[in-house]
Amino acid sequence: MLFSEIIGQEKIKSHLIQTTREGRISHAQLFCGLPGVGKLPLALAYAQYICCTDKHDNDACGKCPSCIKFAKLIHPDLHFAFPIVKNESKKLTVCNDFLPEFREQVLAHPYLTQEEWIESISEGKQGQIYTNEGDEIIRKLNFKPYESEYKIMIIWEPEKMHESCANRVLKIIEEPPEKTIFLLVSDSPEEIIGTIQSRVQRINIPSIDNACLLQHLSEYKDITSAEADFFVKNAHGSWTAVMSQIESHETQQEYFQAFITMMRLAWTLEFKDIKLLVDRLVTLGREGQKNFLQEAQRQLRENFILRLGQPQLNFMNDEQAAFAQNFSKIINEANIVPIVEEFQLAAAQIEQNANAKIVLFDTILVLNRLLKIKNI
Repeated sequence: MLFSEIIGQEKIKSHLIQTTREGRISHAQLFCGLPGVGKLPLALAYAQYICCTDKHDNDACGKCPSCIKFAKLIHPDLHFAFPIVKNESKKLTVCNDFLPEFREQVLAHPYLTQEEWIESISEGKQGQIYTNEGDEIIRKLNFKPYESEYKIMIIWEPEKMHESCANRVLKIIEEPPEKTIFLLVSDSPEEIIGTIQSRVQRINIPSIDNACLLQHLSEYKDITSAEADFFVKNAHGSWTAVMSQIESHETQQEYFQAFITMMRLAWTLEFKDIKLLVDRLVTLGREGQKNFLQEAQRQLRENFILRLGQPQLNFMNDEQAAFAQNFSKIINEANIVPIVEEFQLAAAQIEQNANAKIVLFDTILVLNRLLKIKNI
């Protein structure tokens, strides 16, 4: 991966390039930050730049034999460790067993999240970097470099290492083989064992600048400028969050329309229409119902913020803002907390497999009283 392919992060790119050109490459570095800000792409571009045989002032050449192999993630001196889900029956027990799928996923989606990766290999399971991966890491790094000056080990999501694996990695970080570089890429660095944290150089990757996100989003011709502004404003500097909003845009619109209907029916208590709405929400399934209730809480927050006269803190599109002009007038300091708590209770009950029809119908009945509470 080239630095030029990464969205924003110019200061980090300049720092990594400068330290490489000056020969000040720390043997163990921790790239940490929120999901979607480009930690893994930066680690890959950094590794490619280090191994490039014709480095330019601001990027790898992209054409030398080393860069060509890095572009396919098949360079013999580039190694990976990442969360997996063991499958003993198929003898899939270490990261190498999943390496072809991992390469394919990262090449297709460089801003891949851990959740997306694990879901692609094992639905409904938790990923982990297991104990025996520590031995694999030691084995790989005890070989001399094949083609480049350095061997580079990228550990993606090191917080997922089993304690015994982490202790093995700690030992080799403390006494690394010659010309070995560790690049740890973490969403939750505070969950990494403290002894590893204290032995790596931490590089905090900030959120991506909104202007950079908008510029990159301008390549998507079917997205209007208003939609782009809305997606970016709600992404909080994460490209993954931008893409997630685009992919779920139609679903979110459906949730918003259901929210409008629920609020109106909670005010008027037209029971025939309430039944129709509840029947429609039940068809969403448990996860869809939970997502709807989460979106409802977000809309309530936005309306309360608008009521407080803080429009700069609002994250609404034009349609949502139009509805909020009137609805926000009944969301106040006296009812916002109990209303949100009612939605949270409904989500918890649905999570516990309560009858969704009863839960949602009861929620609407309770909202009829809460919405009519006037501010003191």
